[in-house]
Amino acid sequence: MLRRDASRSYQEFNGGEDCAAGPLESYENNDVSEVENDEASCDPLPDEDAVDSNLMPIGFNKACLKNVFTVILVLIYLLLTTVAVFLAYQTISDFMEKFNHPVMSVSYKEVEEFTAPGIALYPGKAQLLSCMHHYHDNIPPLVASGRLEKSNCITDEVIYYGPYSNQTQKRAVVVRGPTDVRNRELIFLQFSRNETEEDFSAISYMFFATFSDMQKSSDKAAFMTDCERNYSMWTFSGGFRTWVKMSLVKTSGRGNESVEFRQESSVVKYIDKRPPQEQANELFFVVFQWRDPFIQQVKDIVTANPWNTIAILCGVFMALFKAAEFAKLSIKWMIKIRKRHLRARIRELDQMS
Repeated sequence: MLRRDASRSYQEFNGGEDCAAGPLESYENNDVSEVENDEASCDPLPDEDAVDSNLMPIGFNKACLKNVFTVILVLIYLLLTTVAVFLAYQTISDFMEKFNHPVMSVSYKEVEEFTAPGIALYPGKAQLLSCMHHYHDNIPPLVASGRLEKSNCITDEVIYYGPYSNQTQKRAVVVRGPTDVRNRELIFLQFSRNETEEDFSAISYMFFATFSDMQKSSDKAAFMTDCERNYSMWTFSGGFRTWVKMSLVKTSGRGNESVEFRQESSVVKYIDKRPPQEQANELFFVVFQWRDPFIQQVKDIVTANPWNTIAILCGVFMALFKAAEFAKLSIKWMIKIRKRHLRARIRELDQMS
């Protein structure tokens, strides 16, 4: 009995130890798991500086790219501004060049008849033998060459002093020129001279715009002096028939107008059939005729268009204004971004400290 009770008590004791050990082991196991959990929970947290160092390059790169892009835009607009300024300068230079050097425009005006020009001849010691109007290029044969014949021309004689030498007195025989160009009107003049003190045998002549202007002038000598100063002189030689074909050129521009005569001449030798004793007197023959029924009109045309130039300049100045405004806004934006970046950096440093 005693042994059975002892074994039972021993079993109960062992059972009590097991029961006691069970909670103890479970408690110890719980403590170990909690310690392990605490150790697991106490693993090192990620460093804030590391996070900041990972995030900062991204923000810094974005800000840097934005600044670089803005600088590139500003440089592009500065380049465009330079091009615009050069374009404005070139436009103004081209306008002034075209304004100061107009282009000549040539046109032809057809007329039924011309205003009678004045033909001033300077025969010197030669004598006017005849002056006749003929038509259709028909000049009748000479009947009494070297002798004074009848004339049907309107002439006037003017004595004056030359414009380049006040001591040289000139005698001009002024003839009213042909007008009927449709019927090919011409004037045939014949001069004779028996002696000369000059080295060359020739008679000078000059055209001026209107014969009636000379007749209406109160001072014909001053009028002829001005004509000689403004018009060209030509000559024809003795012993020949000189056929002169005239053309009229009117030039206008810059508020002034001028008249110029141009000529084409052909020369034919005169066959002298007079007796030898009369051949000592040299004969001069000249024919004046209009070449064609056209007046050449030369005008100075300014090809520079002021409105086109003004439009270009307005566009250039508008582009300059827009470029300046954009550059101003870009600079303000750069300053704003820079200030924002500095504030963020200062705030990060304060949090770290």
